[in-house]
Amino acid sequence: MSNRSDIAPDTLSVELTEDGIAVEYLDGRTAFYRGVPAKAEESVQTAPGKDTHVLITDETETSGILVYVNDLRTHDDIIESSGVGRVLLDDGTEDELFPGVTVRDRQMRVEVDVDFDVADGRVFVFEEDDMGERSYEIVAAEE
Repeated sequence: MSNRSDIAPDTLSVELTEDGIAVEYLDGRTAFYRGVPAKAEESVQTAPGKDTHVLITDETETSGILVYVNDLRTHDDIIESSGVGRVLLDDGTEDELFPGVTVRDRQMRVEVDVDFDVADGRVFVFEEDDMGERSYEIVAAEE
């Protein structure tokens, strides 16, 4: 049985740079997601088995929430002290991380959908493992 649980995120400081995105945790550590995220219209589906992090900024793009999806490696105490949130999904289930931002588990893949009529700010998805990392910014579909 897992001793991991869903944890609500706190607001964290965010810095968007030309080299990537820095997120400062409440405990003073900084995570840096390298590179300019690829644009994806309205949704992203990650590769199977990847660590998935979703960052939702506010309108100022200087703060936001960061949520780990299906992370079973990080202990609850560490997540809680960092200010990062966590959501654990079973296959076929979904959760709303923030108004207009929904995550779903689809056979070890994470799908992130954004309803831009509801969501404010920007939405980034980071997928990573020991082999590398990829990042996306979900944007509204061009009409």
